[in-house]
Amino acid sequence: MKKNVAVKYIIRTLPILVILFIFSCKGNREVTVKELQGHIKYLSSDSLKGRLTGSPGDSLAAEYIKSKLVSYGLIPLSGDGLQRYKVTKRVLAGKSNSLSVNGINYAPDKDFMPFAFSSSTGLESEVVFAGYGFNINADSLKWNDYNGIDVKGKWVMMLRGDPEPENNKSPFITFSADRDKALLAKDMGAAGVLMVSGPVFDPQDAFESLNIEGYSVDIPVLRIKKEVADIILSKSKNTIASLEKKLNDAKKPFSFSTKVSVNGKAEIVRELANTRNVVMLLPGEDPKLKDEYIILGAHFDHLGMGGPGSGSRALDTIGIHHGADDNASGVAMMLELAEKFAKTKGSHKRSIICLSFSGEEEGLLGSKHFVDDPGINLSKVDAMINMDMVGRLNKTNNLQIGGVGTAIGLKDLVYAKSDTSIIKLTLSEEGYGPSDHSSFYGKNIPVLFYFTGAHMDYHTPTDTWEKINFKGMIEISDLIFNVTKELASENSRLHFKEAGPKAETNRYPRRKGATLGIMPDFAGVIKNGLRADFVTPGKPAALGGMQKGDIITFINGKQVNNIQDYMFRMGQLKHGQTISVEVLRNDKKVVLVIQL
Repeated sequence: MKKNVAVKYIIRTLPILVILFIFSCKGNREVTVKELQGHIKYLSSDSLKGRLTGSPGDSLAAEYIKSKLVSYGLIPLSGDGLQRYKVTKRVLAGKSNSLSVNGINYAPDKDFMPFAFSSSTGLESEVVFAGYGFNINADSLKWNDYNGIDVKGKWVMMLRGDPEPENNKSPFITFSADRDKALLAKDMGAAGVLMVSGPVFDPQDAFESLNIEGYSVDIPVLRIKKEVADIILSKSKNTIASLEKKLNDAKKPFSFSTKVSVNGKAEIVRELANTRNVVMLLPGEDPKLKDEYIILGAHFDHLGMGGPGSGSRALDTIGIHHGADDNASGVAMMLELAEKFAKTKGSHKRSIICLSFSGEEEGLLGSKHFVDDPGINLSKVDAMINMDMVGRLNKTNNLQIGGVGTAIGLKDLVYAKSDTSIIKLTLSEEGYGPSDHSSFYGKNIPVLFYFTGAHMDYHTPTDTWEKINFKGMIEISDLIFNVTKELASENSRLHFKEAGPKAETNRYPRRKGATLGIMPDFAGVIKNGLRADFVTPGKPAALGGMQKGDIITFINGKQVNNIQDYMFRMGQLKHGQTISVEVLRNDKKVVLVIQL
């Protein structure tokens, strides 16, 4: 009897069970606070230790993102869905660093150490003291430490800093960077550089850790202690302390040959780390349009534990930089949108690529790597939508959207698909900005950049998940879904349009002086030159005939190997000056004459 009742119960409830099973398989296709919170709490957790590019936390984040996308039904764009590449993890002094003066050997790390921008080469030669290592010829400031001395093929010893160490607005600051001085010494003919800190500039005379961002200047550059420098100066009856005082008081150059020879060698070891982009595909539903793509992108790396050279705003703090808003929020939104598109039938005739980058904080490395080796025809990409810091919608409900001018009609589409009674929009036409969409804009791909704005927790350990506006994230995700759905389903494609930059923009401090009007390749993809990823119409470079993709190799006959060389060369030029710029264009040398 009980058995028959059980059978009847199962028969009666079977249709309901089937419906519930189908519904559970379909899943929740709406973006929810619970799911957003789960993603952000994990990605910004202590266990990932700030997701520094190339770190174990970076790897765990990538695996998490991939596993979620797989669970939503996405497939790898190619291979296993992880696009691997290498980054410089740290720069170390090698075992072959050496320095001897008058036959006495000095100890690495204790008496001297190489700079990160040193070449791994050596030199035995006379040492010439060249003051602060300046050659300044500005309208309001003139100072030439190289006048009257011969430095060709020799070591040049110079003081670090400038003769106004207490003046935060000193005109010398622009010319006082260590690397700039070393590159200038090379330009003047020096074969090596010895730098020393005076007691006023640095009473502790402490060695700093090596900075991974230092591109080589192609000559050996050593930092030496004051005591070693004083031995080199002994024949001249000078000391570093007396020379620093003399230069600071007189505010004029004082250079001379020390008559002492130094044998020194630098060795720099760049330790590489593996990292990866996550590149997953949601195939399009239309047989004719599925070979075209919309990209949803967000970077997952952050600053790790912070510290010098990390980009942290908490300069004196070593601690986990959680990066909940920057950019666990963007990744969480991308994941939720991926799930919603996967579970919303008829939402995407075109294929959707969900692309999560590493290396953004270190110079858009991941997005640069992808656009240079995409595995697809980039001309088939209709638009790239980038979400970077979308978790702090404020009380005014103001959302910033960049790139609306990068395609004809794109601004109108954004407005049409946005409920401005809920969220206020601040739109920017320009396609370039300090995030990964810039890499795609440089390849003539329309872009949109969603951003809720900077805040006091930006790039500090206090950017934590509790401060995220999850309700605001849901509202933003609705806007992005509506725009993306239209782009993914409309039969006609967007037509790319150049929109900025209106002026040269970069991650390096602005120098006083002239600009070419280009967007440089910050990631250093090209070696032995600097690629112009965008040339602004109407600016000096464009008027002088420079084209997007040209690789700058020389400015006024002086070599340009990287972004730092370029910034230094441009910092020496003036508005109105006419210069020669040698570029590589399709492997052919082209010389351009450009008026700044």
